[in-house]
Amino acid sequence: MQGLRLYKSEKLCSHNAVNALFESGKGSIAYPLRAVYRFRPAGDEQRQAAAQFLITVPKKKMRHAVGRVLLRRRIREAYRLNRRTLLHPALTATGVDIAFIYLSNDPAPYDVIETKMKTLLERIARDAQDYKTNNQQPDEKDS
Repeated sequence: MQGLRLYKSEKLCSHNAVNALFESGKGSIAYPLRAVYRFRPAGDEQRQAAAQFLITVPKKKMRHAVGRVLLRRRIREAYRLNRRTLLHPALTATGVDIAFIYLSNDPAPYDVIETKMKTLLERIARDAQDYKTNNQQPDEKDS
């Protein structure tokens, strides 16, 4: 998979994966976004994408569907443009499930969302490096 396009395999759709994500995932906040993420082995459950994501804009925060759709599009675009440079290099031996949750009551402009998305992706990439070093087999560390 090349280019900046988002593929269906990158969307997190499995109920079991979503439940596991919210039960045992780690959280990080860069207001107005919150990311909940969980690392998994790269070949886990025959998934094709190293990173799978979902986006949530609560109805309690944004009452009108038009506003929720607008924010989902902004968040998706910020993720789409920055995932290859910030997140994917850190995911060579592991995969990650990510849920992005919008926290603010007011719609944020795209430049704010993109800045905060970069911050979150950098934190997740840093944690992915730590996860890889902590979960390597003893013979893998020597090579």
